[in-house]
Amino acid sequence: MSSDHETIVRPTPYVPTAARVRASWWQRQQVQLIMAAAAVGITAVFGYLFTAKSVRIEVEPPDASVAIADAVDLTLGGTWLLLEGDYEVDVRADGYTPLRAALRVHADDNQTHRFALVPLPGLIDFTSTPVVGADVRVDDSIIGQTPLYAAEVAAGKRAISITAPRYQPYSIELDVAGRHAQQSVTATLAPNWAPVTVTTSPSGARVLVDEVDIGATPGTFELLAGTRELRLKLPAHKSDVQRLDVVAGEALALPSVVLQPADALLTVRSNPTAVAVTIDGKYQGTTPIEVSLQPARAHRIRLSKSGYAPVERTVTLGATDERTLDLAMDALLGTVVIKADPADAEVVIDGQSRGAERTLVLPARAHRIEVRKRGYAAYSTVITPQPNITSELAVDLLTDAEARLAALVPRIVNPAGGQMVLLDGGVVEMGASRREPGRRANEVLRTATVTRLFYLGVTEVTNAQFRKFASGHNSGEFEEQDLNKDDQPASGMTWQEAALFCNWLSEQAKLPLFYRTEFGKVTGFNPRATGYRMPTEAEWTWAARTRPDGTATQRFPWGDSFPPPDRSGNYADRSAAHLLGRIIFGYSDNYIVAAPVATFPADLRGLHDLSGNVAEWMNDFYEIPSEAPVVDPMGPATADYHVIRGSSWMHGTITDLRTAFRDYGEDGRPDLGLRLARFAE
Repeated sequence: MSSDHETIVRPTPYVPTAARVRASWWQRQQVQLIMAAAAVGITAVFGYLFTAKSVRIEVEPPDASVAIADAVDLTLGGTWLLLEGDYEVDVRADGYTPLRAALRVHADDNQTHRFALVPLPGLIDFTSTPVVGADVRVDDSIIGQTPLYAAEVAAGKRAISITAPRYQPYSIELDVAGRHAQQSVTATLAPNWAPVTVTTSPSGARVLVDEVDIGATPGTFELLAGTRELRLKLPAHKSDVQRLDVVAGEALALPSVVLQPADALLTVRSNPTAVAVTIDGKYQGTTPIEVSLQPARAHRIRLSKSGYAPVERTVTLGATDERTLDLAMDALLGTVVIKADPADAEVVIDGQSRGAERTLVLPARAHRIEVRKRGYAAYSTVITPQPNITSELAVDLLTDAEARLAALVPRIVNPAGGQMVLLDGGVVEMGASRREPGRRANEVLRTATVTRLFYLGVTEVTNAQFRKFASGHNSGEFEEQDLNKDDQPASGMTWQEAALFCNWLSEQAKLPLFYRTEFGKVTGFNPRATGYRMPTEAEWTWAARTRPDGTATQRFPWGDSFPPPDRSGNYADRSAAHLLGRIIFGYSDNYIVAAPVATFPADLRGLHDLSGNVAEWMNDFYEIPSEAPVVDPMGPATADYHVIRGSSWMHGTITDLRTAFRDYGEDGRPDLGLRLARFAE
């Protein structure tokens, strides 16, 4: 074989077929494992990237370094890719306090977290002139005394003050750079005093400033600025006190002070005590008393008290002398003879009982004299007996009832303009005998006692008076006959409206309301209240059926006979025959419907129209009463109707013209009005 190059033939090792197969299989397994690992890694990376949150970390200062423990270092321009969870952030920068803080990465895909480093404090040098040892305050906290070097002060604007006793404070606002930057504050402190020159005549007086002794006169003293109390004291002399307004740095020379000799001291005591004292004609007070006197001159001391002879003395004392003057006064006496009815009444003088003593010898001064007895109103007066003269005091005690009545005004005018008279009540027989013609079943015969003093309207309430409360009230008309004139009695109101009118009057008079209300409706009453109300049935009956002397009246307001004399009152007379079914035949009062109030004569108590004109609402709920005697009855606690008493211009029969006639209702009607009442106490 020929060739340009020599060919070398090498032997090839023999590999059995099965071994070759196994080697090929293992190589394939290795490749698959590598590929699987790569796939897992890629999946993990993509899983991390898919589930990680974009977390932006913003720091102050911006150049601070940021490290996050246990976090994959995947950052781009301050943005980290972090899985949701808790981390720890480490932030550092030169000149700042390192920060290690917790970081919670939440579920939001994009989130920002901010961290600010605190600058290191500044290093400040504090000095002061002309004094050292001044207090250094930063934001009102003392941090040391001058000189103070490299004091650590937190960065930012700080209120700096440097103070020392007797110097004006030095204050500035310092912008502390912080980050251990060096700064300095030098304070020049200005004196906070002024030199004050003080001289006295005589000299040697102690000088006290705000009660602190600082030396003796003459002298120049450094006084702190401000308002100062200057006191100059010298034995046997009066102190001189003055107030100075000291301005820092402004010298002050005071005019020389002439000190006056000290006063003498006099104590005046007397028997009796509490005696008026005058010295040289000027009132000083009452004994016992201590007064200062000018020395080396005579002073006239005079004591005086009502009922005693005056006492005078002349006193001369030396400087700083102290003396006590004890003086006794002689009483001036007068005689008072007391004549009292009842004869066994007790006499009390200035709070001390003298029993039944009637001739009293008393000091000639004002005395409070009281004469009293159980069951009677006490009498009290002030009397001044005249010296050596006998005077007489006559006293007639009133019973409690008489005194109560005497203390009250006999007539008043209510806020609506109506007059009312004071009545004292008493015992009255209510109802009627079963044998009385015209008697109704609800007129149960019984005795009532009225014990409380009360006022009762002289007339029924007029339209004009009621319209002061309800401006739109209209009593209307009856069969074309007008009931709405101002001077006619108001009519047509319900019991509730009448009660609200009474409460309105009480409000105008500032009296306690008699009727309790809820949501504009009367729900009850206060029996102790003195506000305006409607009369109780017992009060009305007592006023209508008894004379002022206590005797009972007749069956009818005008007497026992029927029909009434003409113009006895406004009833259903012949002028109303065409309107009313039942009239008093042969009787004439010249009014078809309601007449102006007080048209007809008043009764013996001065009351008009208790019978006739309009019937009247009572305070009481309606019931058929028992025969048991009652005291101050006010009717049952509740019922469906209220009592109505008195006849009206519509009434013309024996039944309804009697004073015992009782009616009831709840709603208004053309012949029904009201008369006012109220308790006097």
